[in-house]
Amino acid sequence: MLTASTFVVLALTACYLLFLRWYGGRARPLSAAEIDAYLAELAARPQSEHSHGALEQIRALVANDDGREFVMHNLVRYRPKALYPAGHSYGDDPRAADRRYAKAIVWPLLRHGNLMLFVARRAGVFVEPAGADAWHYVAMVRYRSRRDFLRFALTIERDEITVHKWAAIEKTHIFPVQPLISLIFVRATVAVLLAALGGLLLGLTA
Repeated sequence: MLTASTFVVLALTACYLLFLRWYGGRARPLSAAEIDAYLAELAARPQSEHSHGALEQIRALVANDDGREFVMHNLVRYRPKALYPAGHSYGDDPRAADRRYAKAIVWPLLRHGNLMLFVARRAGVFVEPAGADAWHYVAMVRYRSRRDFLRFALTIERDEITVHKWAAIEKTHIFPVQPLISLIFVRATVAVLLAALGGLLLGLTA
């Protein structure tokens, strides 16, 4: 018969293994057939002015996929007023539109093992070349793989979530980055939290 302490250790170990499986970070690379299938489904969605050239940009992003996690760097500038398509009555506050988008993408991100790592509002000016874009904020999103990026993209297109994004955003610059130095340790943080919880529970059962 399992003791209470053994049960706690086994249960928390199982939770961590399940987290590692969900969080992933190494998967089978996308095949050419998969890429074609995903892009065909995206192409079948109603196209907007923001879709121009997007499919080829996505194809370039997923070409030579290695199956590993990556981080997407997003620079964003708001419109003076939110611009929704006809038939939408959400108001003209671009920040409110962006908040709707941010709220709506939480589950699609988590569902596919992706995670918002960092969001920061611009707080001033320092070194700025002439003609530089006046970005309002930066966001860093970790994707479990390029396959999961495509799954996420399809989900928010099917659910028409991107209408809020493009209503809010006047201009954006998005590109993948590979961290060289990072103090964001998601796996280690979850391990420490579970260990702390385990210590608390073991203390209560002692």
